[in-house]
Amino acid sequence: MKQHKTQKPKLSFWQIWNMSFGFLGIQFGFGLQNANVSRIFQTLGANVDDIPILWVAAPATGLIVQPIIGYLSDRTWHPRWGRRRPYFLIGAIMASIALCLMPNSPTLWIAAGMLWIMDASINISMEPFRAFVGDNLPSSQRTQGFAMQSFFIGIGAVVASALPYMLTNWFGVANTAPEGIIAPSVRWAFYIGAAVFFLAVLWTVMRSREYSPDEVAGFSDHEEETYKGERHTKEEFHSNGQKQLTVGSIILLAGLGLVYWLSTQNLDKQLYIFAGMISLAGLLAIGSGLLQMFGRYKNGFVTIINDFQHMPKTMKQLAIVQFFSWFALFAMWIYTTSGVTSHILGSSDTTSKTYNDGADVVGLWFGAYNLVCFLVAFLIPMFAAKTSRKFAHFVCLALGGLGLTSIFFIKDLMWGYLSMVGVGIAWASILSVPYAMLAGALPPAKMGYYMGVFNFFIVIPQLVAAALLGVLVAELFNSEPIYALVIGGCSMIVAGLFSLLVDDKEDIHIKEIGKMKK
Repeated sequence: MKQHKTQKPKLSFWQIWNMSFGFLGIQFGFGLQNANVSRIFQTLGANVDDIPILWVAAPATGLIVQPIIGYLSDRTWHPRWGRRRPYFLIGAIMASIALCLMPNSPTLWIAAGMLWIMDASINISMEPFRAFVGDNLPSSQRTQGFAMQSFFIGIGAVVASALPYMLTNWFGVANTAPEGIIAPSVRWAFYIGAAVFFLAVLWTVMRSREYSPDEVAGFSDHEEETYKGERHTKEEFHSNGQKQLTVGSIILLAGLGLVYWLSTQNLDKQLYIFAGMISLAGLLAIGSGLLQMFGRYKNGFVTIINDFQHMPKTMKQLAIVQFFSWFALFAMWIYTTSGVTSHILGSSDTTSKTYNDGADVVGLWFGAYNLVCFLVAFLIPMFAAKTSRKFAHFVCLALGGLGLTSIFFIKDLMWGYLSMVGVGIAWASILSVPYAMLAGALPPAKMGYYMGVFNFFIVIPQLVAAALLGVLVAELFNSEPIYALVIGGCSMIVAGLFSLLVDDKEDIHIKEIGKMKK
């Protein structure tokens, strides 16, 4: 007898509010990281050209952590704590400790290591939040759910980005320090961020509920894990393993060949990141292939590699959009402080008042684009409903690209706030629309895992940016970091154009239902 299926119930505004509130803390942590880590690195002696390589730890950590946490959370269930919420809490505790330790790093390499630990901890909390929306909301409310996350991301990042400036100008905390010492305003900002992170996540953990596996199985939008590419028999796994072994060997040889060629050339060391990425991809495919050939395919590692191999079509299309979007964002986060202080203010001396005042203004700029994100978060779903989600995303990304590029032409720092309006609109869309489009294309039982894999297309462009931007800025633009922002702006516009090609079937389905109701 076929089980009767019911519609997943709609949640109230305040229920969506509570389940998203933890993102306020998560983005508080990311906001402090994005606005201040380059400043900390420079204070501890890093050269501008070396900053991208120091940032590699953060995205590389997400590349590893998020799929694993997604895979584990899909398979977790506790009657009291649920599926995703245990990971929210564990990550919050770890991230709060890391936020307290980061601004007390005595040397550059300790700071780079602390960035790795801090980013890993934040990712443990953040990854399940994306799946949380897909788990709890029906398809008609998912865009609203991700928009609510954007709303809290905006609030958290506004305050976090501006916090050093506020501490200095409102409370008299010094924003300068002797050479090699992190300014007190930055240290206290991180301490406050640690408390906000933990308390905001704790609110969501205590005020939200999750559907049990039995309840999820009874919803009409629940689908079994049967999709193209999934294997069931030992023979199918063995055959797939042979293919992965062959492809992985070719990729590994290509990576090692690139390493050898680079060793014979007088090229920037950051290009080794490319060779390392290629070699690692080959090793992962070989490892997965060998495990399947020897019958050891019932494990998370093989699942991650195989499901990556057979992603839904919509996810592949969104991957391209994400690549160019996050390449642009990474360029902005790395180079805005050095670009603004050198190009507009003419100072690269990290001990000078001019440099530190400029760095504080960059923090305010970052706060401004997040304020815009907060203000427009709920307007984007309305615009998407009138047009389409992919067209709305195109418009938002185009505005962001123009805003980022315009910084090159600024002579007065006040005009930077206008540039940040475009960036903020793009940021609000990046944080919501791709996830809303993706959620409808994923098997619900693999929601957490695929949301984790989707992070690959946030991390990979950041690794590429870390490898390329330093070289491009040094070799083509005489180490003038402002040009990295121009490159980033162009990349964001390209992302917008690719968004028009996304096959968003659920958006069409929702609109058809809306027309029928009318």
